[in-house]
Amino acid sequence: MPEASCPSLCMIITALGRMTRKPWQRMWQRSPACQAVGTGMMLSSWATSSMEEVAAAAPAALRWLQLYAYKERRVTAALVRRAESAGFRGIFLTVDTPYLGRRRADVRNRFRLPPHLSLKNFSSSDLAFSSGKDFGEDSGLAVYVAEAIDATVSWEDVKWLRALTSLPIVLKGILRADDAREAVKLGVNGILVSNHGARQLDGVPATIDVLPEIVEAVEGKVEVFLDGGVRKGTDVLKALALGAKAVFVGRPVLWGLAYQGEEGAKEVLQMLKEEFCLAMALTGCRRVEEIDRTLIRRHQALLSKI
Repeated sequence: MPEASCPSLCMIITALGRMTRKPWQRMWQRSPACQAVGTGMMLSSWATSSMEEVAAAAPAALRWLQLYAYKERRVTAALVRRAESAGFRGIFLTVDTPYLGRRRADVRNRFRLPPHLSLKNFSSSDLAFSSGKDFGEDSGLAVYVAEAIDATVSWEDVKWLRALTSLPIVLKGILRADDAREAVKLGVNGILVSNHGARQLDGVPATIDVLPEIVEAVEGKVEVFLDGGVRKGTDVLKALALGAKAVFVGRPVLWGLAYQGEEGAKEVLQMLKEEFCLAMALTGCRRVEEIDRTLIRRHQALLSKI
């Protein structure tokens, strides 16, 4: 059976990850799963373990930082500097969250962090989402985004970040070819085709449907990645066949974490890797480089998308 290059499959250490299951809440701090399986991980800047804790726990792992544009640029700049110092290898700037989408379950549940958790990359209680303030009838996270995140983020901010750091920059949340072309002009190093788990805008297209036009738009000048909807090894194969350099998984790893902690997360990653290798073998691909669009057959869906 072919041995796939595991960086084709990477993990997103999602925001608020320690909420999954209390007995395992320190898993993100130790974060051995990615290192054990030999894959890369993107750490949310809203993680409940700090980037320094994760770096110390998995020093050999390939790590990137997911970043939001804060209203106070000094906050954003400080996160970038810490990522550089902690040995992170790149910055994924999220560009699809000027506001938080209407997450009705969060509103209904008046979502907030439990008192024993905080966003560990921040020292102030307001930025750490641990001030204990009353958010009224709204989702606490929606209020946090409205108060802290810059809703006016634009291409000028991408230029600012490009001038701030020499680390590779990937824009996370691109779904349009014209945006991808503009990003390339500004000197970014990659595009992550993402719809934020389909939680930002109802009717948004699936990332796998958008991927081919983004790949075509960048003309091979930067690498293209994909997240969203990756549940099986065949999903990884499809994304790579359509031009993605690698895919990122988030929810499946959380499910493994909730099931059996660290070992559950490892099991999910290993399962996806083995399924991917099997899919390669059954499609006649001995190496990742042999995966191409000839493996894909598309059918026109009778659906209306934004």
